Amino acid sequence: MENPEKDRGRHRRRAVVPVGATGRGPGLALRLPIRTSLLLLGLLMTGLAQVPVPASAPRGFWALPENLTVVEGAAAELWCGVSAPGSTVQWAKDGLLLGPDPRIPSFPRYRLQGDPTKGEFHLHIEACDLSDDAGYECQVSRSETGPELVSPRVILSILVPPKVLQLTPEAGSTVTWVAGQEYLVSCVSGDAKPAPDITFLLSGQTISDISANVNEGSQEKLFTTEATARVTPQSSDNGQLLVCEGSSPALDTPIKASITMNVLFPPGPPVIEWPGLDEGHARAGQNLELLCMARGGNPLATLQWLKNGQPVSTAWGTEHTQAVARSMLVMIVRPEDHGARLSCEAYNSVSTDIQERGVTLQVTFPPSAITILGSASQSENKNVTLSCITKSSRPRVLLRWWLGWRQLLSTEETVIDGLHGGYISMSNLTFLARREDNGLTLTCEAFSEAFTKETFKKSLALNVKYPAQKLWIEGPPEGQRLRAGTRVRLVCLAIGGNPDPSLTWYKDSRTVTEPRPPQEPRRVQLGNLEKSGSTFSRELVLISGPSDNQAKFTCKAGQLSASTQLVVQFPPTNVTILANASALRPGDALNLTCVSVSSNPPVNLSWDKEGERLEGVAATPRSAPFKGSAAARSVLLRMSSRDHGHRVTCRAHSTELRETVSAFYRLNVLYPPEFLGEQVLMVTAVEQGEALLPVSVSANPAPEAFNWTFRGYRLSPAGGPRHRILSGGALQLWNVTRADDGLYQLHCQNSEGTAEALVRLDVHYAPIIRALQDPTEVNIGGSVDIVCTVDANPILPEMFNWERLVRIQPLGEEEEDQSLDDMEKISKGSTGRLRIHHAKLTQAGAYQCIVDNGVAPPARGLVRLVVRCRPDPPLGLKVVSMTPYSVGLEWKPGFDGGLPQSFQVRYEALGTPGFLYMNVLPPQATTFTLTGLQPSTRYRVWLLASNALGDSGIADKGSQISVTTPGLDQPSGEPDYQLPTEQPAGPSRLPLLPVLFAVGGLLLLSNASCVGGFLWQRRLKRLAEGISEKTEAGSEEDRVRNEYEESQWTGDRDTRSSMVSTTDVEPYYHSMRDFSPQLLPTLEEVSYPRGVTGLKEENMAFPGHVYDELERLYAPSGAWGPLYDEVPMGSCDLYWPEDRYEDARGIYDQVAGDLDPMEPDALPFELRGQLV
Repeated sequence: MENPEKDRGRHRRRAVVPVGATGRGPGLALRLPIRTSLLLLGLLMTGLAQVPVPASAPRGFWALPENLTVVEGAAAELWCGVSAPGSTVQWAKDGLLLGPDPRIPSFPRYRLQGDPTKGEFHLHIEACDLSDDAGYECQVSRSETGPELVSPRVILSILVPPKVLQLTPEAGSTVTWVAGQEYLVSCVSGDAKPAPDITFLLSGQTISDISANVNEGSQEKLFTTEATARVTPQSSDNGQLLVCEGSSPALDTPIKASITMNVLFPPGPPVIEWPGLDEGHARAGQNLELLCMARGGNPLATLQWLKNGQPVSTAWGTEHTQAVARSMLVMIVRPEDHGARLSCEAYNSVSTDIQERGVTLQVTFPPSAITILGSASQSENKNVTLSCITKSSRPRVLLRWWLGWRQLLSTEETVIDGLHGGYISMSNLTFLARREDNGLTLTCEAFSEAFTKETFKKSLALNVKYPAQKLWIEGPPEGQRLRAGTRVRLVCLAIGGNPDPSLTWYKDSRTVTEPRPPQEPRRVQLGNLEKSGSTFSRELVLISGPSDNQAKFTCKAGQLSASTQLVVQFPPTNVTILANASALRPGDALNLTCVSVSSNPPVNLSWDKEGERLEGVAATPRSAPFKGSAAARSVLLRMSSRDHGHRVTCRAHSTELRETVSAFYRLNVLYPPEFLGEQVLMVTAVEQGEALLPVSVSANPAPEAFNWTFRGYRLSPAGGPRHRILSGGALQLWNVTRADDGLYQLHCQNSEGTAEALVRLDVHYAPIIRALQDPTEVNIGGSVDIVCTVDANPILPEMFNWERLVRIQPLGEEEEDQSLDDMEKISKGSTGRLRIHHAKLTQAGAYQCIVDNGVAPPARGLVRLVVRCRPDPPLGLKVVSMTPYSVGLEWKPGFDGGLPQSFQVRYEALGTPGFLYMNVLPPQATTFTLTGLQPSTRYRVWLLASNALGDSGIADKGSQISVTTPGLDQPSGEPDYQLPTEQPAGPSRLPLLPVLFAVGGLLLLSNASCVGGFLWQRRLKRLAEGISEKTEAGSEEDRVRNEYEESQWTGDRDTRSSMVSTTDVEPYYHSMRDFSPQLLPTLEEVSYPRGVTGLKEENMAFPGHVYDELERLYAPSGAWGPLYDEVPMGSCDLYWPEDRYEDARGIYDQVAGDLDPMEPDALPFELRGQLV
């Protein structure tokens, strides 16, 4: 449904169209060709189709645009209604065609509004701005039905409101002005269209005195307005606004900018509020509070109080809501304030003159003091003269006198001018002093009508003097003997008197005081004066002393006095010993005199020295202080060094008092050092331990230095790595060695002389075997000494001990006898001997020399005793090669009997009588080739061993063999021989039963050997454990001994039948002559290696065997290896370390001083030096 108002507008515009066309006639005709050309050009460029219009409709505008005014930012719409079918309609802006496109692409804010079919081509502009301010035309193009049409040009006016007002001073600020002065204020508007109007308002009232100018703006068609106003602020404008208003048709309400005015103006006059009705009147001592107020003013008034032109208070407060300033003056009114002017001043920063309000003080004050001149103390029946004087007062005061309750008449009164405008009053009084008036109050009173509620007075006590009536002393009766130290009490008493009697005590005319020396008992106690009614007393308590003997004690009270005398008995007050010399030396004569200064009664003097009574010479007694007697007694002494430090005592004895006073004199005898009887001359120490060489010396003065020398070298007093000299002179050594053994010389010195002493240091050390002949040889049946020489300290008679080392016996055999009962033990000094008489083969073996002198560890050394005898038969004789003419033999030598042995081969051909002999060369050879034999011949061969004592014999099975040489047709090579038997020669078969017995025996023997090996190992372990325990405890070493097996001789030496050795396990013997085992080392020299496989003991000192015999095993050695390298060992045998032997006799070639009993690293490097 269409808007009726819009329809009425359209009809109105249709009515206007003809008139407009008519009015424009000629102008429109002149511009028509040009516009038509432009229209056609626009149609060609756009190529848009014409809007079809019915051909029957008349051409023309049915609605024309009108001038339009729009505020910037609003929308505008220019109307254009056309009745022109088939024509193109478009708008032109200031002659610029906008194009027929309804969207008008070149102007995004422009578009054609309305229905083109109805001929509505309204130009709609969104958000108008200044660029839209122009002339607009609606144009219709030529068509077949008519020419082009152009609407009248209309103006679109854009109103631009001012955005801001720039105010000087700056808008929103507060300006400070002084009331009554003229100021310029300018206000400039921003760009606007049209130019705005500017108005100034002062406190809401329009300012008329304004000048304004319109200027061009920052863009075309824009304008600014600048206005200036002249302002004269008043005090009423303070805090008000000065407003600049800008109005414009584009604004609904004017824009404003304002400033706040801070108008400065002076305050009003001050006002003083006085308490009470009489302004300026005050009383001294009054707390006066005055309030000063000043109203108005910007800023508010500054207030200060002045007194006689001098500031007294500058504190004030302000109340901005009431616009008032207040200041309170608080003061204590004093008499000197009388006539002073108090004023209050008010002013601020814009005041031209200071405003003041003042008050003059009128002060009333009483006299501050009343003084009575003269003495109120007077003897009885004498006149007393006094004067009463007041301080200045306003108004003046009157004076009157009172004695007790009785008023006295003054003799004279005077008034004079005083300070601060006041007056001084004076009154004189004279009256007679009487005893009954003593103690009454004498008063001077001041009064005035101005001070009715106050009384001012000054009082004195009247003192009428009169003497005491009686004085006496109570105490011990005179002549009574008092012992020194007795407490004595004396009391002085007096009756009456004014003033109270002082009761002063005197001793021999000197005043008695109560001395209080620090840290000493009080000997005198002086009591205070005490009063009981009219009686006065004062006590004197003293501990009697020598000075009190026959002293006179007096008590005085004014002119009165009383006295008493004491008799005191006392021992000597001082006993002094006088000497004729201070520096004493041995041989000097010393005369000592003992003086008893004073005593009552006289004393007896005596001398003693360290309890020994001395005879002296007494002097004649004489008088002494404190009325006593003095005594003296002398004694003469001859000095020695033993007297130093002794006390010589003098004793003063009083028989009557039964008391003795003593004094002593200590003798100071200077003498050189002397060694005391308890000085130690021999000190014993253990090697590697500590030693202290003490010093027992006496000297005065004390020794200045202790110097020690050893072997001509002085030991450093500062100490060394192994010594230090103690403060008392003793020498301390540590890590002592045997080289430190010897004499140490001590040299002591002081200022009186020197002394020397020799102290021997005896260093004990463990024994070390220096010589031990090994082996020691003896012929069987002979005698020999086994000699053991040691280096040790101390050398003890019973320090040598001998043990025989036993070998471990196989199972089933008896233990060897290790007793040494058949041997003689001899000990002499450092040499011990074991003497064997009638040597037997059973005594051969290893012996151990054990030396223990009490210093661990004991020394041990091994030596073998070799009993020389015939050699044992060789063992294991066998054939190793054979030819028709020779036989190669091999054997193992037996024990050589302790002498060099040689071998001889004896052989015979069976069936041929006689024996043949052949010596084996070289003598020590164990193989030999027997030559000169016949082929295919049976021989019996014997091997004999011989030494200087005989041969071994031929009955041993292991030293004979039967052999048959091969024939010439048989090849030479391995021997082909049979075991010897009792059967005749020839082939024969072995019986079965003996063979079975032999096999069973072998099995039984094998089992027995295994069991025996197990038991032997266990026994060996126990033995090793026992040896280890004995070694650690320093007890007897395990002994292992060896013995020689005697040769076994069986059958007739000429018996034809013999047994051939069938085993290769028998050991053979080396010669013992050149064998020299090492000595058993001491525990500190080496640690013994493990000698037996399977033993747990790591460090066993276990000597090795000396003689290893057939099927006999001995305990292992930690120091020696196996003696015989060729002893075969079975699978159950122990393992023997294969060490090489060294000649042990070489170790004794060193001298004793070259052997270090300790390991090289036993001491730190820095401690291995000498003492000096």
